[in-house]
Amino acid sequence: MAVSSELQRAPSAASAHAARMAAAGSSGHPYAQDLGTPVGGMTAPRDLDDMVHLLTALYGRQPGPIDLALRCAPAGPARTFLAAAADSFERERQFLLRLSGAVGPMPSTPGQAETQAAMLAQRHALETLARSERHGCALGAATALVSDWRNIRVLLDLAARRVGCAVPACSLPDENSIADVLSDAASAPGPERAIRFGAEQLLLQHRALFDLLEARCDAREDF
Repeated sequence: MAVSSELQRAPSAASAHAARMAAAGSSGHPYAQDLGTPVGGMTAPRDLDDMVHLLTALYGRQPGPIDLALRCAPAGPARTFLAAAADSFERERQFLLRLSGAVGPMPSTPGQAETQAAMLAQRHALETLARSERHGCALGAATALVSDWRNIRVLLDLAARRVGCAVPACSLPDENSIADVLSDAASAPGPERAIRFGAEQLLLQHRALFDLLEARCDAREDF
């Protein structure tokens, strides 16, 4: 029996998402791996604290990328997914804000003006993706954020346990929910390409964030 092109394409969207996360997700960044690996029995506190503060600068404000994507989403499965993701990510944002207060001030680091400029550029890039009129781009960015946040959350939990901050359960949509919404949305080559672009660009911003964190760590060591 012949299988329609749409049915053939549907599972490939979820598979492609999983492959992107494996290849370009934050967990694969060498510095993220260093942050999650105890050194001498304890991860460097100031490096984890720095990560918390930069993530707060990126995601501690409203509206966030998922909120912006939801505002523009038409009725349907994608909007339902984004609504659930936005609600869950708000709880993640509140956790991030509590944690940034608990870890204390940002570690003193040379080149703070350059860091502020880089964070401003990253926020603009994320907002641009979330507001994109290209059908599928905002959804691709949102699904990548939800998936990659679980990798980031491991590091946030390390920082939280160090300072005695309560660690709430993560209620973001699971990978099966992501696979379902991507399979539904990637019903034509155009949206499928836009989903891929949005996801890749979101992951690129996360990797750039860890590049910046690594550079700041090196600058503190030389300071």
